[in-house]
Amino acid sequence: MKNTTLSGSLPKQNGFARFVHEKARTIVEIIAALFILLFVYTAINKIIAYPTLKLVLKDYPLISNFYEAIAWGLPAVELVTASLLFIPRLKLAGLYASLGLMSAFTVYLGYMLIFTPKLPCTCGGMLQKLSWPQHLIFNLLFILLAASAIRLKTKIGKYR
Repeated sequence: MKNTTLSGSLPKQNGFARFVHEKARTIVEIIAALFILLFVYTAINKIIAYPTLKLVLKDYPLISNFYEAIAWGLPAVELVTASLLFIPRLKLAGLYASLGLMSAFTVYLGYMLIFTPKLPCTCGGMLQKLSWPQHLIFNLLFILLAASAIRLKTKIGKYR
């Protein structure tokens, strides 16, 4: 016999799984809000410190040839991603964009930690106060949040 509830729509779950399923929409909204705050905050800081951002990016390995495009493009992409997360029907696309951005930042940060002795930070604001290992943990946590929200958001769609 199939392991389902009386309605036949949801599999039988333990207490934690049932809680997560019942609160999935709320969890996705909270994670999306965290990303909106993160991306708007960092984008605004980059825009405010635009001249400094350009100078710092000019010395970054691998991307120094594109520093001007990155200096204006990165805050723009962060703001577009935050906008996607704010629009309900585009939220899943925003979550995928968040996952992609955080993954790219983390891979580049890993490269910098391994191959660059002097590590300048372009995050701005409070995030600049993190040590590089803390920054890496922060990024990995947000990657985990994005992946979890994507999984929950896709599961929500299955049971509509």
